[in-house]
Amino acid sequence: MGHGERYFIRPIAAFLFSRIMQGMRIIADFHIHSPYSRAVSKEMTLENLDQWAGLKGITVMGTGDFTHPAWIKEIKKKLEPAETGLYVLKSQIPSTKLQTNSKFQIRNSQTRFLLTVEISSIYSKGGKTRRIHNLIFAPSVETAEKINAALGWQGNLKSDGRPILGLDAKELAKIVLNIDSRCLIVPCHAWTPWFSIFGSMSGFDSIEECFDEYAKHIYAIETGLSSDPAMNWMVPSLDDISIISNSDCHSPEKIMREANVFDCELRYDAIYEALKNKSSKKLLYTIEFFPEEGKYHYDGHRACDFATPPERTKELRGICPRCGRPLTVGVLNRVGELAKRPYGQKPPHAIPFKNLIPLDEIIAQVKGTLPNSKIVQRQYHALIEAFGNELVIIEDILYADLAKVAGMDLAKAVVDVREGRVKLTPGYDGAYGKIELLGGKQIERQAKLF
Repeated sequence: MGHGERYFIRPIAAFLFSRIMQGMRIIADFHIHSPYSRAVSKEMTLENLDQWAGLKGITVMGTGDFTHPAWIKEIKKKLEPAETGLYVLKSQIPSTKLQTNSKFQIRNSQTRFLLTVEISSIYSKGGKTRRIHNLIFAPSVETAEKINAALGWQGNLKSDGRPILGLDAKELAKIVLNIDSRCLIVPCHAWTPWFSIFGSMSGFDSIEECFDEYAKHIYAIETGLSSDPAMNWMVPSLDDISIISNSDCHSPEKIMREANVFDCELRYDAIYEALKNKSSKKLLYTIEFFPEEGKYHYDGHRACDFATPPERTKELRGICPRCGRPLTVGVLNRVGELAKRPYGQKPPHAIPFKNLIPLDEIIAQVKGTLPNSKIVQRQYHALIEAFGNELVIIEDILYADLAKVAGMDLAKAVVDVREGRVKLTPGYDGAYGKIELLGGKQIERQAKLF
């Protein structure tokens, strides 16, 4: 059995929200990486991030990787304080051209930066090897440097922008929160099989099991690309936890593929309080991949080009029928193991979300080419120049207004994405899923497989 396809249409009512003027929103992408992390583009500079944030519509970017000595040095050299706990590029930093096929750029976008880093903890607990990734938010450069000094005793911070430490996640929380109680610890991509708090291969069954007495200080988790909030809503133990989403990107054009939308003051403490208190008036909604597009949605074995839904995995007793080796149990299956609610049941105080596709990918599908092609990049930047930024285009611009600039085919494709008219082939075992636009063809929605 090869990887399966399914079609569905998400109801408009679940997808459309009150339109909020762009100037009143804070769009935040907290989880990214610097050029000092493995497999990350050299274009992930602070200058390029500032430029791309302006194109995308991002207000607040995580710095990523603040534990790396060379990156924190760049942060201190190139950023200066703005609002409390947030930073901007220093005015003397010259504007640089974006590394794209277009000369278009936004000058002086004044992106705010918030200090963040992802820590990889590999350790033994409960008779099992655990591989847990956590995102740390720090309210100041001074706090970040104290964290670096403390973690420097635990492992080699120079080896990678996302350092690997033999440190229990609970001990990481203890160290960080003892330095500054205003720091946030957020379990990253919470359901990914190999490196996450709930992962099928090395995770735990609850936040309490992972963090022990420090569980009460875990106020948010990150969905990851292979799950969305509706899947997390199936697990009642997460009802009081803010569910956030970030790009975890390795190249600047991928920022905001997932993000968070706030209505709060532009300062660190306001963002912290919105997440700590899970305030639906402050954290308005999240922007999500269609989770099927993520690399670990289905179960499977990539070496054998084999993917399968959870019920088939059970029939196979977790064994790949092509090679006889264990299948990698994906996010859909793992959520089902911990679920105590049916899919679609919304818990109290749930924060809404929208599934969207990046604009360059939509243009590429309409044009029948690749997102990095010159024809796609030209139209992408022309649309940004016309409407301001990517997010306002894919969320807010009316069909008629978009059609005047982009043409009817692209305008219709954008609306199809907003309304969930897409064809999805789930990703599995490290292979991204595929997403195709349907050109408005009406088809029946199939239920999620749990």
